[in-house]
Amino acid sequence: MSTTPVNRETVLAFHQGGKVGVRLTKPLKTQNDLCLAYTPGVAHAVKEIAAHPESVYSATAKPNLVAVVSDGTAILGLGDLGAAASIPVMEGKAVLFKAFGDVDAWPVPLGCCRKDGKDTGKTDPKKVIDIVAALAPMYGGINLEDIAAPACFEIEDTLDAMLDIPVFHDDQWGTAVITLAGVMNYSLLCKRSLGEMRAVINGAGAAGIRIADMCKAAGLTQLTICDTKGVISEDRTDLNDHKRRHAVKPGGAKTLSEALVGAHVFIGVSAANCVSGDDVKSMAEYPAIFAMSNPDPEIHPALVAEALAGKPYIMATGRSDFPNQINNVLGFPFLFRGALDVRARTINTEMKVAASKALAELARQPVPQEVQAIYPNEKLSFGPAYIIPKPFDRRLFVEISYAVAEAAVASGAAPAGTDLPALKASLVARNATR
Repeated sequence: MSTTPVNRETVLAFHQGGKVGVRLTKPLKTQNDLCLAYTPGVAHAVKEIAAHPESVYSATAKPNLVAVVSDGTAILGLGDLGAAASIPVMEGKAVLFKAFGDVDAWPVPLGCCRKDGKDTGKTDPKKVIDIVAALAPMYGGINLEDIAAPACFEIEDTLDAMLDIPVFHDDQWGTAVITLAGVMNYSLLCKRSLGEMRAVINGAGAAGIRIADMCKAAGLTQLTICDTKGVISEDRTDLNDHKRRHAVKPGGAKTLSEALVGAHVFIGVSAANCVSGDDVKSMAEYPAIFAMSNPDPEIHPALVAEALAGKPYIMATGRSDFPNQINNVLGFPFLFRGALDVRARTINTEMKVAASKALAELARQPVPQEVQAIYPNEKLSFGPAYIIPKPFDRRLFVEISYAVAEAAVASGAAPAGTDLPALKASLVARNATR
């Protein structure tokens, strides 16, 4: 399959004029259309919302509109480059929302949210919270993006408690949802329950902390996190509250290499080339290596293949040029699709775990020929080289979205009485016409 070269000139040409715009959902071709869309007719919609606030969900675009919010402090792997520099990524996120989840999304880069008042520097959480809370009436959900830790934790937690719409930081939870799906399928292939496994996470930022939260919620409780100073243990005095929640008892392993000895799962959301072939060899029989640093993983798949020659293992990365890509696009469009469709007030743990389970289950199903045709160089059949569905598998729209919606209703995050069979039928019909 041929692809367009990803070089600077090609990318900048693609981004000319931006990647998102506004489409009209109603006609505006006659004088009557103008009267309905704006004055004098619009006054009736205004009065209806003022008298019956819930009608904002029927009289505006709110129920299918998500704000993609960033202050630009943690853009991809590039770091703190400011709000304006974040716009291409936020536009890209909006494109993915629409293309995969049929969710209308709009970039909302936030300037003036730094503690020193400059374009770069540490986030002032209160400023972000105040601005997002102020703009929330227009949106059915808030997707936080590329906001550095630890500020991102306070921002998400506070807004989620404050607002009656879902607030979701994809850098925290998106990777965690997809990773857990992969770990679930690894559990089946290696014939170990999650409770029997021992996992090591390298990287204690937003993604690493939430991967740990998700794994523990699903039953994988023997878990060690490492940061740049080594194993996060209770005797360390430099831990923030989120790291301390996952600190292990002192007296054990101190370094990443020591922690990996006998481990079943390695999950990397850290830095390139920090794991060696010898580290992989020291792991348990039939290990899983999720090396997700981009663009260069914690250990290259070729080195893992060399170190474990002839032995069974599972390898996953964050890259599209290797099997088992842990790609957030498998998660956030459908998490929001399901949440919006049942008017959920939050995206809670039950909904996230439901998404992971649905992803894992979908990977076990026979792959449609039209999906296989997109990936002619891979054999898409459940096994070590295929534990995660592909982003262009159209079944994701129905299966993941519905699982999230069902969990929202069951957990009380959405109003009771939702006609779930009708919702699923609606998803199937929409999927056929997308």
